[in-house]
Amino acid sequence: MFALVDCNSCYASCEQVFRPDLRDKPVIVLSNNDGCIIARSKEAKRLGIPDLQPYFKLKGFLRQQGVSIFSANFTLYGDISHRVMTTLREYAAEVEVYSIDEMFLSFDGLPDDLKTYGQEIKQRIWRDVRMPVSVGVAPSKTLAKLANHAAKKISRLDGVCLLDTAEKWQWVQARLPVTKVWGIGSRTGKRLNTMGIRSILDLARANPKHMRREFNVNIERTITELNGTPAIDMETDVEPRQQIYCTRSFGHKPGDLYSLQTSISAYTARAAEKLRDQNSETKALQVFISCSRFEEEPYHGQQVVELPYATDDTRVLSHYARLAVEQLYRPNRLYARAGVGLIDIRSKDFQQRDFFYPTDNPRSEALMKTLDKINHRYGHGSAFLAAEGQKKRWRMRQAFLSPAYTTRWQDIPRVMLG
Repeated sequence: MFALVDCNSCYASCEQVFRPDLRDKPVIVLSNNDGCIIARSKEAKRLGIPDLQPYFKLKGFLRQQGVSIFSANFTLYGDISHRVMTTLREYAAEVEVYSIDEMFLSFDGLPDDLKTYGQEIKQRIWRDVRMPVSVGVAPSKTLAKLANHAAKKISRLDGVCLLDTAEKWQWVQARLPVTKVWGIGSRTGKRLNTMGIRSILDLARANPKHMRREFNVNIERTITELNGTPAIDMETDVEPRQQIYCTRSFGHKPGDLYSLQTSISAYTARAAEKLRDQNSETKALQVFISCSRFEEEPYHGQQVVELPYATDDTRVLSHYARLAVEQLYRPNRLYARAGVGLIDIRSKDFQQRDFFYPTDNPRSEALMKTLDKINHRYGHGSAFLAAEGQKKRWRMRQAFLSPAYTTRWQDIPRVMLG
């Protein structure tokens, strides 16, 4: 048996963890630069607030309805997610972190009363982290996803759904469109509809071999899973990323070279930190800067930079990224977006060194470890390169940013006792 534990309205719920006054009230979270709505509490959804809509279009309505608005605080969300996942690891020997707000657990060899076990997990996460979660339990990962959906939507289940018999999961399958299946997108859904497959149950009853010929092996596995036979294994080992990108839209569009270079240095530093976290190096960078696509003559410049040797040193990466920006820069323009990508990533454990070419020296490695330790302990950006600049006027708009309650000393909540 498999379980899928999913945080309910994750980003909005994270904002409510340290703001109990906002529980049971409408809360929304905005995307980068406070552009679009990317998360809504259940109370906000009841007001009919749509997802992925521009904030400026709904500003008046949100104010009228007393909705609490927050800029995306990914530092907070990541830390809360880590606390949830750490707690969940106590409940199964084999787990898979599927996303920032979802984790699969293998329930093989666990107590027979899995619904009670699911309730225990749900109550523990609320007690220790104050994060509301839903738990779906079923014989396959695809059915566990389906059970989790039912746990969210059917109030009498109290946040935990166990689909342990064909009668139960077929009851759910018959009531949901085929696009609600894990891995079935809108385009595939439309094609299935033309074949007369509209509900999930219709897909479960389709011939898997025939569907494989019409689509691919993944849909064959999905059909197998929808009938209670596991066909998708747990992915317990996190594969290192083959590319790492850090891109941002500017809160205030810069037009000078210095601002573009400092922004690229900051993005490069963030990408390099992720690179070191997975014990990798890179041999190439991709750098781009672009103006707004709505300008009369939009400009998008990009350049791939081959490095002289594979490295994870922020200083080296920043140096070559700044040189690329200097070549891409066009004066008398306002830039809307910039980014850097590490595109030729290699493991540090299996590198073929060349006697005739330079490499990072031990002092470089020690310096980067020290830099990461400082930023992990005292918060991202506590220590940084001078090339990143002191006054980062190009930073994203975050007019409604909440404190970093769990990762910055000055933001630790204070409790007043009378």
